[in-house]
Amino acid sequence: MPELKLEIQLLHDRVLVQLTPEEGERRSSGGIVIPATAQMAKRLSWGDVLGVGTSVRHVKVSDRVLFNPEDQMEVEIQGRTYLVIRERDVHAIASERTEHGTGLYL
Repeated sequence: MPELKLEIQLLHDRVLVQLTPEEGERRSSGGIVIPATAQMAKRLSWGDVLGVGTSVRHVKVSDRVLFNPEDQMEVEIQGRTYLVIRERDVHAIASERTEHGTGLYL
């Protein structure tokens, strides 16, 4: 008997995010190399939106969002880890839509 596959639909204001792979070491604006193991202040992360709930108003699938990964809930789906966050916990959106942008680009 074939395995039944169920599609995941997010509810309310929830957003399903996959963390963007972090680059190992980073460089400061002055050119100093910062190793991946260096302790940093609380750091926000970028992630790719894979799904949105029915009440989400500003975030769309395929947007990149900035959020705090420590305050979110993890879920494992088919061996991969994703985060489920509320839309209100998104600090910024990086997308091709430029309605109210900052002038900064990824």
